[in-house]
Amino acid sequence: MKQFLITMAGVFAGLMVFLVGVPIMLVVMALSSASPAAVPQKSVLELDLRAPLTDQAPQNPLWNIGRNSTAVMSIIETLRHAETDDRVRGLLLRLPEGGLEPAMADEIRLAVLRLRAAGKPVYAHSQGVYPGGVVTSTYMLGRASDQFWMQPGSSLQVTGVATEDLFLKRFFDKYGIAPQFEQREEYKNAVNGYLNSDYTPAHKQATLSWLGSVYQSNLAFAAADRKADPGALRQALEAGPYLAEDAQRLKLIDRVGQVREAQQALLEKAGDGAETVSFDDYANARDWRERRPGDSIAVIEAEGPIMTGRDQGTNPFTGGSTIYSDDLAEAILRAGRANSVKAIVLRINSPGGSDTASEQILDAIRVAKARGKPVVVSMGPYAASGGYWIASEASAIVAQPTTLTGSIGVFGGKFALGEAAARFGVDLRQTGVGGDYASAFNMGQTFTNAQRTAFAGWMDRIYANFIARVAAGRNLPVERVREIAKGRVWTGAQARSLGLVDEVGGFYQAVEKAKALAKLEGDVPLRRMTPTEGAFEALQKALGVSATSARTLVAAAWIFGDPRAEAVLDQLSEAKLREGGGGTVLAPTPLR
Repeated sequence: MKQFLITMAGVFAGLMVFLVGVPIMLVVMALSSASPAAVPQKSVLELDLRAPLTDQAPQNPLWNIGRNSTAVMSIIETLRHAETDDRVRGLLLRLPEGGLEPAMADEIRLAVLRLRAAGKPVYAHSQGVYPGGVVTSTYMLGRASDQFWMQPGSSLQVTGVATEDLFLKRFFDKYGIAPQFEQREEYKNAVNGYLNSDYTPAHKQATLSWLGSVYQSNLAFAAADRKADPGALRQALEAGPYLAEDAQRLKLIDRVGQVREAQQALLEKAGDGAETVSFDDYANARDWRERRPGDSIAVIEAEGPIMTGRDQGTNPFTGGSTIYSDDLAEAILRAGRANSVKAIVLRINSPGGSDTASEQILDAIRVAKARGKPVVVSMGPYAASGGYWIASEASAIVAQPTTLTGSIGVFGGKFALGEAAARFGVDLRQTGVGGDYASAFNMGQTFTNAQRTAFAGWMDRIYANFIARVAAGRNLPVERVREIAKGRVWTGAQARSLGLVDEVGGFYQAVEKAKALAKLEGDVPLRRMTPTEGAFEALQKALGVSATSARTLVAAAWIFGDPRAEAVLDQLSEAKLREGGGGTVLAPTPLR
């Protein structure tokens, strides 16, 4: 009877998805295929950066329509085209009130500077910049414009960069939870919050180091773009916070006014009859995205944690990103086989994940290189741990100065919950057959000495493999890699000085590097070969036609907004990444 009810619930959920989802799907497809509105002959683009940004557009046809202004890669591609589009007469940037991820701000800044160099004025407007994330990145981007406006009475609070970490050791001690983790080495601090009640010296040192590098880079660019003295600018900012009127008096910004006033000033500069055009509307005019025949450079994008397998489309109605090793490896191999593809640019934004998934993707890069196709990695905000494992043997690596990279290390382990559960009347008992290690990852007990020794040895071997990949790919002695590895996170600027990165720059610098390595000249078209799925494939997954009734029921609960189902699925996803039975090459959470 219970199974019958579950089955019927699954059928009902599937019917509801069909009745609701299919019409929505058809409407979305119709809208996406409709002809875009004509772009006025005198257009001022308005780009709003206040919504959360991703590095790349989610590879999901049900989520990705018309969201060009929330993905950095879409933004810079659109601005690249706007440089030579006579209809575009200027750009208005709406800045967020908090911080931007530093490398995202770096990438957009380069696009803004190129647009200005093409004779297109750029105005930035802020309704205030308040503590929260790397606010110096937001300020830096404002300074890259021709005019930096702030709303009257708003606040400029750009006095530094700070972060805060959560430490749970005392909580775990109180409730009998025993975290059992191995780290390689002392800077691999992804699980420090479970093991300690404060920063270790290595954790503190590394955090201050990359924070300082990001801070220095932001201030240097903010000063350089206005031909100001970096020391004087830093002193003035750190003496804040300021109201907009005071910031203007100190020449930290250019103008004080409402956004409508900044918009009107830019329209007047653009000429009689100029109109404001939404950035998304302009980007969706796809006539300029047509692929040309002939030699090309493949662009493959990869964003999110790295996992084995394929994208099963668990929730096709959301835009979350994950790197699946089968999908990404096949995309790289396909580009390697394509005769018209002469080089590959792999864009990575990832904190890492599974070591075996990372190795599978790295192997595909080796095969593509063996076919004579240079593979250049363009690092986004984050290409660390498993993200660096993937990049380690590329033909060249290009990173932004504030990209967080490195974290060459590994961790793994478990939580022993037996004592904690017993306090609430729950008893965990173990039984099994075979060797002693078979029960190593049972939650009810801590590791035995033999299990801990065996597990530590395995972590050592994964770490050694990681070191070997980096040494071979970067042409560095193994001992030198061990010195600069130890799980430590570096910025792109620091990694360049250590030999872990070849060049400091953005995506289009990586394209130029790929052209040079492939001996290509002139305007070479880019061919996007990122793994994705078609709209009807996404719909099939949404309907769960191949899933069990139970999975359909859970998916339906997710679709209909049941927070309990969302929480369970989120926990399962996180657990899969951090489960102790596998080597995890995952870096700390990036600072936003």
